Amino acid sequence: MKTIHNTETNEVITREMTDEEFAQYQKRQETQKQNQDDLETKASAKSALLDKLGITEDEAKLLLG
Repeated sequence: MKTIHNTETNEVITREMTDEEFAQYQKRQETQKQNQDDLETKASAKSALLDKLGITEDEAKLLLG
């Protein structure tokens, strides 16, 4: 379902998405999921590296800063 709110008239319309709108919605959902997965992978790799080095994130910042 798609909700459209006209702020000038305060009219709210709720309708089913068209096939094109639904395809775009699905694509956005997939992109967001992929971005979230990428962030989690990077965070996990970063944590593993810090553990391997035996330092904290603040210590790493001091070394690199």
